[in-house]
Amino acid sequence: MDEEKRITLRLPADLHAWLAGEAKSARRSLNSEIIHRLEVERDAALSGGESP
Repeated sequence: MDEEKRITLRLPADLHAWLAGEAKSARRSLNSEIIHRLEVERDAALSGGESP
C-alpha cells in the first residue's frame, strides 16, 4: 500500500462477530480480514468476474 487512510466503520454486532470469527480462522486480524475481502471483491469487479 502506498498510503493508508484511517476510517471509522460501524458494523452490526452480528456481522462484526462473524467477521471476527472468519479472521480468527484465517489467522488474520479483523482489519486484515476486511482488507482481504475488499481486495478480493475489487479484483473480481475489475476482472468482470462474479463475487466468490
